Amino acid sequence: MTSLRRAASVDDYRELARRRLPKIFFEYIDGGSYAEVTLKRNVEDLANLVLRQRVMRDMSDLDTAIETLGQRYRMPVGLSPVGMAGMYGRRGEVQAARAAASAGVPFCLSTMGICGVEEVARTGVPPWFQLYVLKDRGYMRELLRQARAAGSPVLVLTVDLPLPGARYRDVRSGFRGLTGLRAFFNQAQDGLTHPRWLWDVWMNGRPHSLGSVAGALQSGGGAGDFLTWIAKNFDRSLNWADLDWVRAAWDGPLVIKGVLDREDARDAVKAGAQGLVVSNHGGRQLDGVRSSISALPPIADAVGSDLELYLDGGVRSGLDVLKACALGAKACFVGRAWAYALGAGGQAAVARMLETLRAELEVAMVLTGCRSIRDAGRDLLDRELLHHQ
Repeated sequence: MTSLRRAASVDDYRELARRRLPKIFFEYIDGGSYAEVTLKRNVEDLANLVLRQRVMRDMSDLDTAIETLGQRYRMPVGLSPVGMAGMYGRRGEVQAARAAASAGVPFCLSTMGICGVEEVARTGVPPWFQLYVLKDRGYMRELLRQARAAGSPVLVLTVDLPLPGARYRDVRSGFRGLTGLRAFFNQAQDGLTHPRWLWDVWMNGRPHSLGSVAGALQSGGGAGDFLTWIAKNFDRSLNWADLDWVRAAWDGPLVIKGVLDREDARDAVKAGAQGLVVSNHGGRQLDGVRSSISALPPIADAVGSDLELYLDGGVRSGLDVLKACALGAKACFVGRAWAYALGAGGQAAVARMLETLRAELEVAMVLTGCRSIRDAGRDLLDRELLHHQ
């Protein structure tokens, strides 16, 4: 049985998180929508890409650093926005932000984070801030004001969530569907069977409210109350014209997250976005769509020179990071990887996971002859072999 000190891969952190976390929270992290076809595709399609091994190329000088949207980072990896991370580790968003800062990579805070943007910014490195489009535009402007005041350098607007995705696992675990005393007893029993989590998070990680949107409710309550509120307030009327009022309230770099189609990518350019995250929300929204990595090349061909392209979905190793960069991504954002690590062992585990990604990336770069990640291109992939498979 793998222990935390022997964890060597994202899969190891996943198994440790499964054992440590209450079932409702592990399944919330781990699951995808419906039959989870797209969730599997994200991982499998990256695995099926074949790197082209090269030798005798003097790889003594290696450069993994990138510059993007006015920021410089040590490697092309960032931590994606993950909802309710403070339920996986004590003040989890703060722990993850500290790990990201020590690794020299960006951390993006979810609107649905347990910790608010001001609390996370007090770690010393203000986070990128992810925003969902809610019906209450006034409160969204307040969120943008808070992010600006906290010093957030980039706004990430998520556009593939006009309504919450349907995930069977959340129903089966009791995370959704149970109400009143049934929900209380289900969660209580789940927590009592995980004593380390109960002490670390439930007892010592309060408050368990969603920090960034707490002010939108007149009454207090736990995370479940806020989730109910947010589910009722996702805005299905969202369209490209809405970016005008976002721009009026935010004058920094704007990244659009949740695009899979090249025509939508072109619309993002027309709307004035500076960046784009090619993403299917980790397979948690519309099941049966293409993987993020398969959507990346046509989008890169269509708009890659007009804005910064990032990839989210299925990244489980540094080898995956190099493959995505070869196909046009400036950087990869990982979500489940850091959520698993946080659930397994907090800040230290997230930091170790990032060190592992960096080490794997360096091995892949050396053995493909890629001296600088900024020069990664499609010649790093064995496309002839892929064509015959």
